[in-house]
Amino acid sequence: MKTNSIFLFLFFFGMLSAQAQKKVGIAWKSWGQLEQALKEKPKPVFLFFEAGWCAYCKKIERDVFTKKQVIEKINAAYYALKMNAESKDTIYFEGMAFINEQAQTKRNGVHELPLLLASRKGKAFSLPATLFLDEQFTVTTRVFEYYTSAQLLAILNSDQLNR
Repeated sequence: MKTNSIFLFLFFFGMLSAQAQKKVGIAWKSWGQLEQALKEKPKPVFLFFEAGWCAYCKKIERDVFTKKQVIEKINAAYYALKMNAESKDTIYFEGMAFINEQAQTKRNGVHELPLLLASRKGKAFSLPATLFLDEQFTVTTRVFEYYTSAQLLAILNSDQLNR
């Protein structure tokens, strides 16, 4: 009986430990948390814009953002923020309010923040959109396509971002 109790205890402890390890991922922040973190300790920002209908966004989330090396690199070197580009929320950042004006007239209206940060001259806004910003919140690199974990790690480790 005592052996069975010990076995059950170890089994359930192992299950809880395995579940806790599975939940480790990128430490995504909200805009409010990001603003506070940048004030307390400036650090580069990894910003990922996505939408529920974007197949490549979902593939990146499933196949890239779950890789241990990617998680470790982003969590160690960046503040990470993920945003639904079609969010209807009013977002307050740096004393300004940002809204989704397009939501009033378009079914899939794009929020002001992705339009402001991830737009390209002469091209329509597109997803997925990944931005890298320096400690002063200046965009240094924009990626507007699907990438693998190896490609993302190459970008994260490149001299272009590590100035």
